[in-house]
Amino acid sequence: VCRLVAREMARVHAIHANGSLPRPILWQKLHKYLSLVKTELSPTVSEPRLQDVPSPEVLEQELAWMEETLPRLGSPVVLCHNDLLCKNIIYDRTREHVRFIDYEYTGYNYQAFDIGNHFNEFAGVKEVDYGLYPSKETQLQWLHSYLQAYKELTQGHPGDTQVSQEELEALYVQVNKFSLASHFLWACWGLIQDKYSTIDFDFLRYAKLRFKQYFKMKPVVTALQVPK
Repeated sequence: VCRLVAREMARVHAIHANGSLPRPILWQKLHKYLSLVKTELSPTVSEPRLQDVPSPEVLEQELAWMEETLPRLGSPVVLCHNDLLCKNIIYDRTREHVRFIDYEYTGYNYQAFDIGNHFNEFAGVKEVDYGLYPSKETQLQWLHSYLQAYKELTQGHPGDTQVSQEELEALYVQVNKFSLASHFLWACWGLIQDKYSTIDFDFLRYAKLRFKQYFKMKPVVTALQVPK
């Protein structure tokens, strides 16, 4: 199924933009979420239940750091699903076929963000367990299927789509660095939902878990280098 998901994501990513390529929606969305968080949370930041939430100043610094470092990785801007968790994937066993649903967050974004976000979602939503985050070996297998399909679709030579080790390693590094932006985005989203949502779900706990994972993974992925 993982191979089918990788190929289907490549199909979505290969859909052409008409005319010039739009800008990635990531930064606009992060700034919007962060300004909402600041407006809503600043007056209540001293509440005991918000103690483990990073301060708005820290969040601003982290966003500035991501905005400076992530675009330099050279990840292409493509049409992205932006919310590919398991419940948004329909698997048809008889036809060996997958389709994605719920395109609510779709927009042009960094290729590596969409994939990194999908890998983060392996941990689940209700009972989040980052022990389920895919190992490097699993990621490389997934990324190999993805790159093969993406090249077939964008370069038009179905037989000639060799994936080099360098390409694979480069995408692995991009994806794991962009996974930080995914944690940050959904953590801010969780804080906003905690304030406004009527759904019976502990959004604050979810937001704290995502921030915790962001800060845990930051030194690990910052150390990763794209092969020269």
